[in-house]
Parts: sequence; C-alpha cells; structure tokens
Amino acid sequence: MASTVGAASMKRKRDERSNESLSFELASSSSTGLGPVLVSFPALEAPKDTPFRCYGRKKAKKDNEREKDDDGRTLVVGEAPAVEFISNEEESQRAADAGCRYLLAIRDPQTSKIKILPAAKSPYILTRTVKALKSITPADASALAYREARTALGETFGTKKAKAAIRAQERNRVDVGAMQGVMQHVIEGIDEKAEGLLTKEEAKELADSARLIPPFSLTATDPADVYPLNDIIPDAEFKALNITAVEHNLQDVGMLPWKHSKWVNNHLKHLSGKEEEKSKTRKRKLKMLLYVSTMFLFRRVTSHSKGLDKDAVCEKMSNIPTIIVDGLLSRFTETTRDSSVHILTSAMSTKFMAYLLALCLRVDSFASNPKTLADDLSVSVTNINAAYRNLGCKLKTLTERERANRGLSDTLADTKFAVLTTPVQFPKVRTGKKKT
Repeated sequence: MASTVGAASMKRKRDERSNESLSFELASSSSTGLGPVLVSFPALEAPKDTPFRCYGRKKAKKDNEREKDDDGRTLVVGEAPAVEFISNEEESQRAADAGCRYLLAIRDPQTSKIKILPAAKSPYILTRTVKALKSITPADASALAYREARTALGETFGTKKAKAAIRAQERNRVDVGAMQGVMQHVIEGIDEKAEGLLTKEEAKELADSARLIPPFSLTATDPADVYPLNDIIPDAEFKALNITAVEHNLQDVGMLPWKHSKWVNNHLKHLSGKEEEKSKTRKRKLKMLLYVSTMFLFRRVTSHSKGLDKDAVCEKMSNIPTIIVDGLLSRFTETTRDSSVHILTSAMSTKFMAYLLALCLRVDSFASNPKTLADDLSVSVTNINAAYRNLGCKLKTLTERERANRGLSDTLADTKFAVLTTPVQFPKVRTGKKKT
C-alpha cells in the first residue's frame, strides 16, 4: 500500500514539472567566451573520460600591445591512456568551408530553460596517434622501396601480362649501385682510349688529305701556289710534251690529240693573237693546253665500261708519248687482282676530273667558265660546279676589270665563273640525313 502511495506522489511531481513553462535563451559567443566546440572522431571514438583542452594560437607582442589570437585559430588536444588526439587544421578548415553552422541547445532542469549556444567553430576533425607505436621507426618511403614493394605485389597477384612487363622492366634496369665500384675504372678506360682519338683540327687535316684532288697548300697566298703545276703534271711528262707541230699552226686543231674541245680551241685562237707574249710563257701555256687535250682523249678511251688493257690504250693513243700514257694509267685507273685491265672507276673519275679542272684553272688565270667545260665533258653544269667547289673555288660573276684582264667579252657579265681564292677553303663535309 505504501508503495502505491509513493508511486502516485512521484507521478504528481512529474506532472507538476511538466506543466511548468519552458523558456529559451539565445546566448552570444561574446558573452560566453570561447564557447563549446564540436569534434569528430573518424573511425574511432575517444573514451568518455578523455580530457580535452582547446588552445588558441597567439601572435607575438608588438609595441606593448596585448597578445591576440591569430584569426581565432584554435587547436583541440586530448589524451587517453593509450591514444592521443589532436585536431587536423587542414581537414577542419575543409569542413568549415562546406558552409554548415552548428548550434548547441542546453536544458537546465532546475529552471526549465533551454539555452541556445552557437558553436565556436565548425567541427574539429581529430586524428589519433597510438602511444605504443611512437617509438617504431617509420617504414622506408623511398622510390626504391616503393618500386620493390610494387614489384613483389605484382609478381604475387598480377596477371601474366603484368608479370611479363615486370620481368622486362627488371632486365632493362641498370643497377647503379653495382656500377659505383667500377665507375672509376670505366672512366680511366675511356680516357685511355680517347688518347688515340683525333682532335678537331687533326680530323679536318685528315679529311682534307683524303680528298681526291691534287696536292695543295693551305698557306698559299697566291692562287698559282695552291696547286703547283708539277703536282698536276709530273716533270718527266711535262718535258715529254712536243708542241712543235701545234706551235707552228695554232689554227689547225687537227694537230691536237682531241680536236673536239671547244675550251682548248678557244684558248688556241686567243693565244694566236698574242704574238708579243714571251716565248717561254707561250710555250708553257701551249704545253698545258696540249696536256688538257691529251686528258680529254684519255677520258674518251678509258670510259669503256669493261676497261681496257695497257696495249689497247696505247694503241688508241699512239700519237701520245708512252711515258704520258703510263702516267695517266697509273694515276687515274685501277686494276683488279690478277688482271691487266685498267678501269676508270667512280673514285678515279672524280680524281681525274679534279686534276683536269685544276689544270684548266691555271690556264684560265684561276677563273674558269663551268658551262664551256661541261659541254666539252658532256656532263651537267651542276656536277662541274660541285667539282670546282671541291677544289676550293667560289662561284661568282666577274667585274668589268677582271673580264678585261682576261680578255673576256661583256656578254659574260652575268655568267658565274669558278674563281680560286686564297687562302683556299674547302666545303664542310655534311653529316646526317638530307632534309626533304
């Protein structure tokens, strides 16, 4: 009975309280100081008895001013027996930028008032640190360790294609660590082998010496000294030239070894009009013209695709001294093994052309007309120009004075001549693929 009465009295008290009016109060953050804060525990909830503290960042004092909070930024820290919690500023700021605001409602049971408190800030995102793991050294996060772990994972769980790619990558990888011990020996070996390499100047000299042209002088200041005459025509062959028949009748081209050369015939006509020229100079020029005519005939005879033996060449050049024929065969033809057949190969043809044009330059006072010689040799002007460039000539038009000194007509004012200048400069050897 007593218990029933007690229960009824308690019910009356509860009903009386429920009839009391509730009131709301909105508190400002300025009146409450910092105010309550909200925190979030990702994947782990802190024990209820974990103490938390909120710290504000402060600026240094300036001119006796009081310390102020740095833009209201605060830090929430909590510590449990096994775990430490601390707010992550970057994640917390990201949550604040989301635009959500939070209010806290606190009911006072004594006064039946509900106080609305604005949260001091958006929720603080907490990160945790296990105290027992602090003393453990973190794992190696280098690129090498990552690659090794990735390779092991791929070899264990990867597909056949992925495993094949891993093996191919491992085969192509250079072990830098293994090279460190032998790197010095490799460098020393390179230096030792490099001692035998040519310098830039030596390589240029070697390339120039390998040119299929007459012997030359790079230091000559006079074009006449660039290609000495005795290096183009040996002295024995030059003395063997007989100009008696030609000298007495310069107009009779039938006395020449090859009478179809327009270049030679023009020079003979020009020479016939200079009776006052010194006898020695005249004879020297006649011998050079006779040798050029001989070279024209030699080229005509040896241009046979299968070549000819020495007797056949001498028979076709019967009016030429044997010493000259032998010299031309030895310098400008090649023979195969166990054969006496002389062939004017491509390389020998280039060499022959260089010697012929060098001799023509000397007769032309070192300014030749490529068009006339191209017609005589039945080759294109482009090939003749390339041969002149290989001799170090420059293609340019002559001035009126230069034409007058050489007895050339004004109709050749726009014609480009191959001019040998000093010091002689050869074209650079092109490397790489030709641009299209």
